[in-house]
Amino acid sequence: MHRTLEQPVRARLITPHHRDLPVRPVLRYDSAEPFAVHIAFPARVSAGGRSVTWSFARTLLEEGLETPAGIGDVRIRPYGRSHTVLEFRVPQGTAVIRFGTAALRRFLFRSYALVGPGTENRGPALEQGLAALLGGV
Repeated sequence: MHRTLEQPVRARLITPHHRDLPVRPVLRYDSAEPFAVHIAFPARVSAGGRSVTWSFARTLLEEGLETPAGIGDVRIRPYGRSHTVLEFRVPQGTAVIRFGTAALRRFLFRSYALVGPGTENRGPALEQGLAALLGGV
């Protein structure tokens, strides 16, 4: 059985020329995609006027809470003692979003309750094995 975790969080879009803008993205984790986390941003803060969802490795989030991580389109780093910055890079530019570290850590730990770290590959095999053992009961 697949389970999904969604957690709205408060964040700030850091802009170079204006005040930081408050945003309310939604963090999502789905046990059907055990290696990935997703962050959905509302349309009002995207350049195209549509909601945008970014997906990246759950291990990247875990690493980025402690030390700068990522070399591609998504980079994560601690920002002081209580904040974490996520950078999303596209050819048109970079979006920098500041989150409270506690909210990201809470989401990560809640995702571990669905699929423990290091057990991501066991889900389908376990479900198939139980189905075979129970014979469709």
